[in-house]
Amino acid sequence: MKLKNFVEELKWRGMIHDVMPDTEMHLTEQMRSAYIGFDPTADSLHIGNLVPIMLLAFYQRCGHKPIALVGGATGMIGDPSGKSNERNLLDEKTLHHNQECVHKQLAKFLDFSSEVENKATILNNYDWMKEFFFLDFIRDIGKHITVNYMMAKDSVKSRLTGEGADGMSFTEFTYQMVQGYDFLHLYKNHDCTLQMGGSDQWGNITTGTELIRRIGGGKGYALTCPLITKNDGSKFGKSEGGNIWLDPKRTSPYKFYQYWLNTADEDAEKYIKIFTFLDQETINTLIKDHKKEPHVRLLQKRLAEEVTVTVHNEVALNNAIKASNMLFGKSTSEDLIELDTTTFLDVFEGVPQAEISRSEIEIGIDIIRALSEKTGFLKSNSEARRALKENSVAVNKIKVSEGFSINSSNLINEQFVLLQRGKKNYFILKIV
Repeated sequence: MKLKNFVEELKWRGMIHDVMPDTEMHLTEQMRSAYIGFDPTADSLHIGNLVPIMLLAFYQRCGHKPIALVGGATGMIGDPSGKSNERNLLDEKTLHHNQECVHKQLAKFLDFSSEVENKATILNNYDWMKEFFFLDFIRDIGKHITVNYMMAKDSVKSRLTGEGADGMSFTEFTYQMVQGYDFLHLYKNHDCTLQMGGSDQWGNITTGTELIRRIGGGKGYALTCPLITKNDGSKFGKSEGGNIWLDPKRTSPYKFYQYWLNTADEDAEKYIKIFTFLDQETINTLIKDHKKEPHVRLLQKRLAEEVTVTVHNEVALNNAIKASNMLFGKSTSEDLIELDTTTFLDVFEGVPQAEISRSEIEIGIDIIRALSEKTGFLKSNSEARRALKENSVAVNKIKVSEGFSINSSNLINEQFVLLQRGKKNYFILKIV
């Protein structure tokens, strides 16, 4: 594969924060291996992990070899960078399960399977760290880095001097040393000369380059990207419900799609460069067209489509679009029935509900009773009759009239019935 200028690619995408001198020249000489570490403390990555994932993906597309390093060993310690408290430690079985899940998600971005020279590799630092005895490590590795050097790192200083700080354990203090050794190990055994990560990782990464210089007698390189924030200053990757996960069981494709669709204009312009594989010309055209008609939200739609297809697939995207149209009168009863339970509840989150027994629904409930007495959706029987005469009532997106009875044949996923008055007033019957 012909090499492309990786640093130039990152520059126009706004993904360079710090880069060690001569890194660009080093990468233009020949194919190089680079790695990024991933935290295995959950069985799914979330969109906060997408920046390092995209760094590796762009790296491979520029002709270089990416290494995804799962921190099985470092995950047992906990990285102090950007954190105020020490994390819970995980057992080996859980970490192995999480690694398998992370591998599957990374495979949607990186080519692990083909026989190309620069195919991606996934490694676990537990595989080499478990062989170390404590005395060997502090003798062979620890003596090469001074406490003064380690104390000068921002990740350490912020924990020791931060407001309300309880200090940090020796376990966490050694994190940068263990991560630094990872770089040295990969340099020696996998010819890896570059480590990448977020800007908060600069201190840990440069500890690795220092060990390569002092022990390996060579040179390692470092590159970091900015920490992504929203235009309003809030943290990227969070919603009111918490993390936006890549696993559809944790975050439905509909909610995933909606997160990107609801991006502010300024953020969408930034995100489409970072989180999609679209080329510079295509993105510049999209931005230009978006600014002509911002209300159409062309940029957000393309961003949401591209990321959803990559993380999930085309089918999931189409279903998410159908679900998104559900609240705006652009969908059919067939679209509604096709929704799985999770997506149904996501789409109609916040819509009032009432519980109806399964025995009642099997007998059948008159539509007037369903609208008023059984649910309180409409205030009275007379209001229900008036709405039915106005032809403004629908059951599961199908208009109904007086005399209609709701029964088990109307259930969505054997559990729900959607009542609607007008275009935007909804009510859910939940069968228990």
